[in-house]
Amino acid sequence: MKNIKSIFKSFNNQSVLIIGDVMIDSYIKGKIERMSPEAPVPVVTVTSREKRLGGAANVALNIQSLGAKPFVCAVAGTDENAKILKKLFKKNKLSTEGLLQLKNRPTTVKTRIITNNQHVLRVDEEAVHEVSSSQENVVLKKIESIIRKQKISVIIFEDYNKGCITSTLIKEVVKLASRKKIPVAVDPKKNNFLNYTGVKLFKPNLKELKEGLKLKNLNPKNRAEVEKAAEELRQKLKAETVLLTLSENGMYITDGKSSHHIPAHIRKIIDVSGAGDTVIAVAALCLAAKTDAKTLAELANLAGGLVCEKSGVVSVDKMTLLKTAIKQT
Repeated sequence: MKNIKSIFKSFNNQSVLIIGDVMIDSYIKGKIERMSPEAPVPVVTVTSREKRLGGAANVALNIQSLGAKPFVCAVAGTDENAKILKKLFKKNKLSTEGLLQLKNRPTTVKTRIITNNQHVLRVDEEAVHEVSSSQENVVLKKIESIIRKQKISVIIFEDYNKGCITSTLIKEVVKLASRKKIPVAVDPKKNNFLNYTGVKLFKPNLKELKEGLKLKNLNPKNRAEVEKAAEELRQKLKAETVLLTLSENGMYITDGKSSHHIPAHIRKIIDVSGAGDTVIAVAALCLAAKTDAKTLAELANLAGGLVCEKSGVVSVDKMTLLKTAIKQT
């Protein structure tokens, strides 16, 4: 990795627009000491409750933690959870300018029940249908407004298949970004997988890659298979760079000129929740900083591993990442 300190310093001058699905990550922590007399299930005695920002909002927190300025454009409901979501935005000093509240749509909440740092159950409250064309237009106008008022360095699509991102929205934003010379990075999901034509950086995980390209068998340990799939995807999307996250097999990145496999670092993995949010945040900032592909993948790989050492969805710590990256050089 080259010029690590200067890369990290450049993050402080960047403004990032994150478009996508925001949610509340709710945690109920407790102890299991007995089985229920009503059904063959454990009884969790609650010891604490906590609510955090999740989804695209967690990407924003990672961007903020890395020293850059995030702007989020997303949709929520008009329910009580929307009020909690706005309070969490303000508590974390995130702008609510792009948080659009829509009638007849619940605010997404994922409730995780955890004992001894292990997930026991997750309960989701959500709607996954796409926003209507009129609502889509409201989202697009808000995106245009933010880009007009702020000097955006990079745009991130954070897609969780919750309906905020549509194929038309993608097409219009990518065209706008191209005119403004703003790079676009994507953390995709299945529904819109092949709609992100012409983006700068596309970051699927192995499951998303296999689903998106309809690959029944892809061995992440087989370099030739990974290279072939990544290049096929890059060509289909006319994307400049494809970054594949391969879990315990590390990452693979290709920009058509060079390709690199970055091995995973040995860590005590506690919770992988939110690691993808951290990876796309670091990758996007490196993209805006015009780092080379290998350095981008190495830093994103380190960051994703660091957050997996903690319970729950958390942001990467900039100084910890910087110190760890320097040690690797």
